[in-house]
Amino acid sequence: MSNGRIAFETVAAFATPIMTLDVSDAAAMNAELTRVLLAREKEQPSKSHSTTGGWQSTWDVDSWAGAGAIRLLALGRHIANRATVDRAGNPVTVPWRANMWANINRDGHGNEFHSHPGSFWSAVYYVDDGGVSADPSLGGELEFMDPRAPGAAMYAPHLAFALPGGLSVGANETLVPKAGRLVMFPAWLLHQVRLYRGTAQRISIAFNLSL
Repeated sequence: MSNGRIAFETVAAFATPIMTLDVSDAAAMNAELTRVLLAREKEQPSKSHSTTGGWQSTWDVDSWAGAGAIRLLALGRHIANRATVDRAGNPVTVPWRANMWANINRDGHGNEFHSHPGSFWSAVYYVDDGGVSADPSLGGELEFMDPRAPGAAMYAPHLAFALPGGLSVGANETLVPKAGRLVMFPAWLLHQVRLYRGTAQRISIAFNLSL
């Protein structure tokens, strides 16, 4: 004991990583991706998975969207290798296999809760946030469901855990989109896109990394 306080250790068990990267010099890349994706939307019917309205491309964006898509996959693979270790905690280099698709949401569009079976990491990159970063009331947030389940919030919604990430226990975490931002997370983590309520278009590119 020290100064009448009991010293104890806290282990932050079951941590779930969510990584974000604001891509440097993204403006020109985003402008070109916007041009290519809007043109593709006019040519190709939506291949919707989990979507509530909006347009979704085929899962081969890296084969036709140009250098920006290739750059995003390279960044994703780099982050994945830094964020992945073997069971002894040793660094690994994995030849990640990828599939990549684009999403265009307008007023009233979103995605229902889902995960990405058959993958290890998933990611989303915001080409155009549709004005959400400047005005979060427009919606369109990326929402993650707490994998620890709702038990703590159901029993005592006014209480939480005194450790990093503990304040949201039993609830969900949300991230506000920002053009040029890449978000990566475990593919099994349930997530959704809340309905977008803007007058512009919210454009994103998503991809999975698998073994």
